[in-house]
Order: sequence, then structure tokens, then C-alpha cells
Amino acid sequence: MNNFQRIRIASWFLRATAAIILVQTLYFKFTAAPESVYIFSLLGLEPWGRIATGIVELVAAILLIVPRTAAVGGLVSLGVISGAITSHLTRLGIALPLVDDDGELFFLAMVVFAASSGVVAIHWGQLRQSVRKLAGAADTHGALRMR
Repeated sequence: MNNFQRIRIASWFLRATAAIILVQTLYFKFTAAPESVYIFSLLGLEPWGRIATGIVELVAAILLIVPRTAAVGGLVSLGVISGAITSHLTRLGIALPLVDDDGELFFLAMVVFAASSGVVAIHWGQLRQSVRKLAGAADTHGALRMR
């Protein structure tokens, strides 16, 4: 197996890991499961924050799975999961015993963060190419021209 194949397998593994965890949490967010309602109530974001977070996580999971959008999916995933990690560290705590969580949610957030970071690192060139295309498209419309 050559290096390109190893990187491709790593990419798929990392993307699938992050996407599966993100999709798995959607059931709880979209059905207003007591655990989700409790968490988002503590944060003062219930119900709209719970629903919006679920939508962003769904978008991130889809973007991660589609090869052409994997890099953007990694960035979106990093953004949403950074919010979850920050919430755990500042307001919720690592464990949430009232909803029978001994730190599993925080651990899964850390796994998503690590997997998404790996995806962004692997697909960094894809991000740079996307930015160049956007800059080129804006320039053709005169948005970047100096006056």
C-alpha cells in the first residue's frame, strides 16, 4: 500500500468517525430528548439553540461524507464541536450525572474534534483551492479590484 492510499483510508476513517457521531446525536436533538433539553436549558438556548445546533451538525456530517466538500465539512464540524467543548468546560462540566452522563458526551466531542482536525489537515489543499476559486470569482466581478 502506498502513501496516497494510506492517506485516503485515513481520510475516510476520520470523516466517517466524525459524521457518525454527529448524526447519532441528531435523534436526541430533534426529538427533544430530556438529556438534550436539559443541556440546552442549562445553556439558556432551549429550544432554538438545540434545533440550530442539530441542523449545523447535520450539514457538517453531509459535507464530511461528500469527498468534494470534506474540507469544508471538517471546518463546520470543528466550529460546532468547539462550541460543545467550550460549553462543557465553562458551564456544563465534563460529566452530567443528572442525565446519566459520566463524561461520554465530552469524550465524543473530543473524538469529533480530533477527527475533524485530521480531516482539515489532510484536505488543507482542498480548502486553499476553494478560497482561490472564490477569490477569482469575486475578482471577475470587480469585487477585489483596487479603485
